[in-house]
Amino acid sequence: MTGRTRHAAPATGAARDADSAPGATRDADPAAEDTRAAQELLSRTALGVFRLNGQFLAVSEELARPAGLTAARWQVLGAVLREPLPVAGIARVMGITRQSVQRVADLLVRDGLAAYAPNPAHRRAKLLAPTDAGRAAVARIRPGHADLARRLRDAIGPERFAQTAQALEELSAALAALEAAVTEP
Repeated sequence: MTGRTRHAAPATGAARDADSAPGATRDADPAAEDTRAAQELLSRTALGVFRLNGQFLAVSEELARPAGLTAARWQVLGAVLREPLPVAGIARVMGITRQSVQRVADLLVRDGLAAYAPNPAHRRAKLLAPTDAGRAAVARIRPGHADLARRLRDAIGPERFAQTAQALEELSAALAALEAAVTEP
C-alpha cells in the first residue's frame, strides 16, 4: 500500500439516514446488522469502483494522447477492432449510453479513424469499423498499454490481478441480473 491514508466509506441513503436520526439506537437484531454490513460493503465497493474509474480514465487519457486520441475515442475504436458493431452494440459492451457512443463514433468517422458500413441485420443501424488510420492510432498506444499492464501485474501479483478482473466481471454480471429483475414485470 502506498502512503495514502485509508478512510472508511460513508454510509449511503437510508442506512445513513436511519443511523444518524435523532435518538436512533443500534439494536442487536442480527438481520438488521447483516443488512447494515451489506450496505457498508456496497458503499465501499461503489466508491472504490468510482475512484478506480477516475483513475483508469486519467491513465487512459495519458496513454491515448500521443496517438492523437482521447480515452473515449480509444474505447470506441477498441470495441470494434475485432469486428464491426452497431453503435447500440458498442454501448452495451461498454456500459454507456448509445448517445455517448454515437457522438464519439461520428467524430471518429469525421476524422477518418472509423467508417460506417451497411449492416445486413438492420438497415438503419450501420456498423462502425476502424479504418487503417484508426488501427494505426490504436497500435501506437499498445507499448504504453503493455507497460502499464506489466506494472500493475507486478504491483499486485499475476494471480491477484486475474482474480481482480474476475471479481469485477462477476460483480458486473450480478448487478446486470439484479437490474433485469427490477425492470421485469
